[in-house]
Amino acid sequence: MDNFTFYAPTYFAFGKDTENDTGKYVKQFGGSKVLIHFGGGSVIRSGLLDRVKKSLDEENIAYVDLGGVQPNPRSGLVYKGIDLCRSEKVDFILAVGGGSAIDSAKAIAAGVPYNGDFWDYYQGRSVKEALPIGTVLTIAAAGSEGSYNSVITHENGMLKRSTTGEVLRPKFSVLNPALTQTLPPYQTACGITDILAHLYERYLTNTKQVEVTDRLIEGLMLALVHEAPKVMANPNDYDARANIMWTGMLAHNNSCGVGRSQDWASHDIEHELSALYDCAHGAGLAVSMPAVFTYNMKHDVTRFAQAAHRVWGCHMDFADPENTALEGIQALRRFLKSIGMPLTFAELGAKEEDIPKLAKMACHGDVRTGTVGGFVKLNEQDVANIYRLML
Repeated sequence: MDNFTFYAPTYFAFGKDTENDTGKYVKQFGGSKVLIHFGGGSVIRSGLLDRVKKSLDEENIAYVDLGGVQPNPRSGLVYKGIDLCRSEKVDFILAVGGGSAIDSAKAIAAGVPYNGDFWDYYQGRSVKEALPIGTVLTIAAAGSEGSYNSVITHENGMLKRSTTGEVLRPKFSVLNPALTQTLPPYQTACGITDILAHLYERYLTNTKQVEVTDRLIEGLMLALVHEAPKVMANPNDYDARANIMWTGMLAHNNSCGVGRSQDWASHDIEHELSALYDCAHGAGLAVSMPAVFTYNMKHDVTRFAQAAHRVWGCHMDFADPENTALEGIQALRRFLKSIGMPLTFAELGAKEEDIPKLAKMACHGDVRTGTVGGFVKLNEQDVANIYRLML
């Protein structure tokens, strides 16, 4: 296990009706003028936005609105949010929604006190200062409610890039699983896939002797695979929703990733798909993960075989563990298909003729260094080969 530091101070309010106390949490963490940042009509139609505003009114906390966050959140709205916060003297950002709203809120929070272009942070500059952030989560998926990560797509070139910074961890997050019960099945499945990907990205490591975090990741994967069919069969299964929601947070606040190298090839390769075709991030991961794993499997057959045996219940073939590893990847594909996820390029609307462009962008676009992935260093040709495995 490698040396590490870990500090994850987010305050979590978990359970039914917890959104009604949002105003108390904003006050607890020093907010006096709030930007409420959200997506489309669902938070309005459900009455959630009104309940959040009522809780702020009860604490005499002023606020301004900024809706319109899209999936794969865009830079244009971030710039608008930064200007709005500065003109209105906002001192706290409150994201109401899923990972897209939270990631956009983080970008705004970082941009307000910064004299330059917020996009600098998504090109390698470290985030050292940001307005405080709170979240009211409506989708179990990205894990942004507990993480120091943010992903934004810049409309100039449709570059999808990420940044990190401890100051981007939310001060508090309100997690009411009941808020996810009205999600369409496809969105629920995309969220489950994203959570699973966050766990796999940490599981694929070159660090030795990481039994504790291996077991944490495997346990969360097992819980997710156990609960997913329940919630797909019965969207109103509160307990299944609750287990999935907490798994999503634990999958990405990095408690499972400390002391070990990580991969992130599946995410980097997928980002180009959702940037170019505007597909759901989880759907893109459902297509990219099995292809990446198949391509990288021989780098460490034992690790893939271990996941196959411990998570997917595959028989361990000690004479030829590659058989077990391949069986595990097939088990992953069957699981993704069972919850309604796509498995091929065509199902995403992606085009074979775009593969050279996608591979180039993945490896060389913007601030990329020519390779992606921490488990195996993949060059442009490798990435093109992986995209072809998705056909």
